Amino acid sequence: MSRRRNSEPLKPTAKAPLSLRLWPRSLTFRVIAFSTVWAILTLVVIFTLITTLYRQASERGFDSLLSAHLFNLIGSIGISDAGALTGSPDLGDLRFSEPNSGWYWSVEPASEGVHGDLHSSSMTKTIPSPSVAAVPFNASFQRSYATEGIDGEQLQVFESEFVLDAKNRAARFRVMGNQSELEQEISTFQRRLLTYLSLFGVGMIAINAIAIFLGLQPLRRVRNALAMVREGTAQRLDGRFPAEIEPLANETNALIENNKRIVERSRTQVGNLAHSLKTPLAVMLNEGRALGGAKGQLIAEQAASMQKQVEHYLQRARVAAQRDSVVYRTPVAPLVQRMVRVLQKLNPQTSLSLTLPPAEIVFAGEREDLEELLGNLLENAMKWAKGAVAISVVPVVSKDESLFEISIDDDGPGIPEDKARDALKRGRRLDETKPGTGLGLAIVADLVNEYGGVLALERSSMGGLKAVVRLRSLQ
Repeated sequence: MSRRRNSEPLKPTAKAPLSLRLWPRSLTFRVIAFSTVWAILTLVVIFTLITTLYRQASERGFDSLLSAHLFNLIGSIGISDAGALTGSPDLGDLRFSEPNSGWYWSVEPASEGVHGDLHSSSMTKTIPSPSVAAVPFNASFQRSYATEGIDGEQLQVFESEFVLDAKNRAARFRVMGNQSELEQEISTFQRRLLTYLSLFGVGMIAINAIAIFLGLQPLRRVRNALAMVREGTAQRLDGRFPAEIEPLANETNALIENNKRIVERSRTQVGNLAHSLKTPLAVMLNEGRALGGAKGQLIAEQAASMQKQVEHYLQRARVAAQRDSVVYRTPVAPLVQRMVRVLQKLNPQTSLSLTLPPAEIVFAGEREDLEELLGNLLENAMKWAKGAVAISVVPVVSKDESLFEISIDDDGPGIPEDKARDALKRGRRLDETKPGTGLGLAIVADLVNEYGGVLALERSSMGGLKAVVRLRSLQ
């Protein structure tokens, strides 16, 4: 009997950087996400550019309109000999006649000898202007500034001082436009543009996602075809694939064919070797038995041990040749049930209980290997159990791969922890009073290792040994 605690993981793999592990692994999601982000950034840039250009053009048009009104106002105002401001300007905009519309004009004296005050009918209240020191005139005696209107609206003011006659009598002309209206128009344009671009962006992203989904459809066909090969329902990738994917399909088919050739060649070599060694070992075994005595017994024992060693290493060679093959599948439940029925008949004095999951579990390997593995574990449990053995098969949740676990508990004596490591050594027997060769659990450990699994020997809740085997399954 051999028993050991094994806590090593199933072939640890190098972890990717955190940023890559947090990023979804779906290629479709990545491409759609990248194209979506790019589309959103593009639309944001387009929205910003268009609104900026529209604002600049609107502000230039607004300033040009105020400047034109100012020159029109200047041309419409005169001065009498007595110095009174005269004229009835018509700037061609009804807003200058609507009270508190935000569009105003006014003419005020700017030098001595000028009197009177003219303003638009819309201007029902005096609007103060900043001092010349705060907002100076330019070389053309003009200035522009922002101020607050009668109803709190924002005004843009164009102001100029102009000499009206040869006596250098001057007046100050002001034209005021409603800046709030301009901002409202710009905001309305931005909202409409945002709506149109959003609808366009949603449509573009949807069309792009559909195109990407359809473009990656051949990869899904390859994945489904590989799943069929892995499940054993197909022997190769069949079907027509795009030119970009066809080389991948051809190389995969070549890999599958090469794997099959390796397996068949290995099996042939195993059979040839077994056949060539069978006769010499049988002769040595018979001669040892015929010789009798201590020497004869020694020869016979060593010949029998050689037979078992040859069978074991030939088995390992066969497993190594087909390891990681994608064409082998073995349903676990029927095999375990059959072995339990056989052992129950052979050991009627021992109670055998079996627990199976509702979902089917398929071992990613050959039936003969799983039979030998379970056979050795069950034989060991039946040999040491006092009266009960429990077997359970459960799937194991894992993010990286599909696994299942077989647990075999017995109510035997168990073993100390300090002797657990010796239990798996080839030919080591912890109790010579029990029949056996000491190879059973060593063979199990080798088989589990060849399939990249884990064998753990623990203390059972029933009082004896708990042997746990974790292997890969097919999804």
